[in-house]
Amino acid sequence: MPSPRLLVLFGSQTGTAEDVAERLGREARRRRVDCRVQALDSYPVVNLINEPLVIFVCATTGQGDPPDNMKSFWRFLFRKSLPSTSLCQVDFAVVGLGDSSYAKFNFVAKKLHRRLLQLGGAALLPVCLGDDQHELGPDGAIDPWLHSLWEKVLGLYPVPPDLGVIPPGVPLPSKFTLRFLQEAPGPCPPEPHAAQADPPSPPSEQRPFLARMVTNQRVTGPSHFQDVRLIEFDTADSGISFVAGDVVLIQPENTARHVQLFCQVLGLDPDQHFTLQPREPNVACPERLPQPCSVRHLVSQHLDIARVPRRSFFELLACLSPDALEREKLLEFSSAAGQEALHEYCHRPRRTTLEVLCDFPHTAAAIPPDYLLDLIPPIRPRAFSIASSLLAHPARLQVLVAVVQYRTRLQEPRRGLCSSWLASLDPGQGPVRVPLWVRPGGLSFPQVPDTPVIMVGPGTGVAPFRAAVQERVAQGQTGNLLFFGCRWRDQDFYWEAEWKELEKRGCLTLVTAFSREQERKVYVQHRLREQGPLVWELLDRQGACFYLAGNAKDMPADVSEALESVFREEGGLSGPEATAYLAQLQRSLRFQAETWA
Repeated sequence: MPSPRLLVLFGSQTGTAEDVAERLGREARRRRVDCRVQALDSYPVVNLINEPLVIFVCATTGQGDPPDNMKSFWRFLFRKSLPSTSLCQVDFAVVGLGDSSYAKFNFVAKKLHRRLLQLGGAALLPVCLGDDQHELGPDGAIDPWLHSLWEKVLGLYPVPPDLGVIPPGVPLPSKFTLRFLQEAPGPCPPEPHAAQADPPSPPSEQRPFLARMVTNQRVTGPSHFQDVRLIEFDTADSGISFVAGDVVLIQPENTARHVQLFCQVLGLDPDQHFTLQPREPNVACPERLPQPCSVRHLVSQHLDIARVPRRSFFELLACLSPDALEREKLLEFSSAAGQEALHEYCHRPRRTTLEVLCDFPHTAAAIPPDYLLDLIPPIRPRAFSIASSLLAHPARLQVLVAVVQYRTRLQEPRRGLCSSWLASLDPGQGPVRVPLWVRPGGLSFPQVPDTPVIMVGPGTGVAPFRAAVQERVAQGQTGNLLFFGCRWRDQDFYWEAEWKELEKRGCLTLVTAFSREQERKVYVQHRLREQGPLVWELLDRQGACFYLAGNAKDMPADVSEALESVFREEGGLSGPEATAYLAQLQRSLRFQAETWA
């Protein structure tokens, strides 16, 4: 029988779904199944009707939303005009990634599964619901599901007897070959970041704009535990345009110290140059890598050596290890039974890829360079809410960045790659350029004039609301109610003078909660309850829109609870009526939230 064409499409926000999709691709290749792996929005969705076998891997984000790289696909698939027989030739299966502590657990995967059935697709298996809360993480559900999937697929398309399945301990061929040059190339072509000083409009991930950093200013007090930066970029001549609620994506790079250590542990010469060639015709070289490329550029700007590695990293590393002791430990970490040990070793202390390689020196020294791109995924851009309006600051873009640093049991503090890199840049010492581009965010502000807005933004969650207030004030909109919370008035009250000036002008009503300035901690949800009459008046009688931004841990649930309390006390609603009222606000987009872990 002919080998099937398997298509694996993923929608991924943080990279977990992409990692599962790549795992599916590897397991397919072991079973001699021709397989392509693509992000959903990079796939021409009209071609879906011609695909015999499709596996969808999709995460659920925020309040039950699809990831950014599947939003176009999502809109297309839910068109009412699509015939109910559109996918009658397609066998499919859906893997979901979610967290059962959230109300809309795996909402996207469940809804996608139902929609594919409505369009005539035939489900090979029930939807797989990966759960971050499982003791083995998503793999707790994915491992047995994949076992059943391959039984189904190989029942339909048996492995040719003359080939057989490639056993797990044998490494698959690498996706690329690195051909090292005998000598450094002549006048080196400019590398992508330098090449994009004047990119076509608008900038994108493939062609970011190299924005000049204008200022990089610490805005928390000297005694505050956290370093928070207000950073401003010059976007003149970039083709970049944005409105309140949009986000900027910034492409960070690894530190010079980590690059040097990585090259040392793997025995690589950072100044050596190579060309990259795919082994298979349907695999493209990464667009952001120049040809030829230096090892230093590959490691500093492409390989994510500062991330916590996933299970797939240990699987491949075990295949490549020549050392019996190290290989035994790597095999344990890559097995289903070893996931608790892997969690203790790697995930709990947030051990990085580079640190793992240092812990397995014999294996690291033996890694063939061809496998570097299979082993280590690319550095992902980081998204930040834009904290300024073009109407107030033309040709400028500002972000509020909390520098991530914390301790685990490991000696060296854990540091956020992008925030630490940004904090290290000093435009006062010479020109600094940062690759960035803009995309729509999760918040959209009212287009109807005179619609009041209620905004709840504790800590750095206030960033998108500064952009919104600046934009609305410039347009003559004065119905702006902002709840802001922080620890201390004199340490982390971002933009205090600006808010006070707008209050004086009658453009803003500001309600603050300084949690550490009294014995009992006071948060934004407490202030929301105190301002219940005003909140109810604005929402129920004036048609206000309600916005929430900030840390996803407890605050969103606490704010929703406070709102329901206001609906009961001020609106006279029963408990179920208050819950239904909030749900209606969410459905009509009069309640919008953008939260992050």
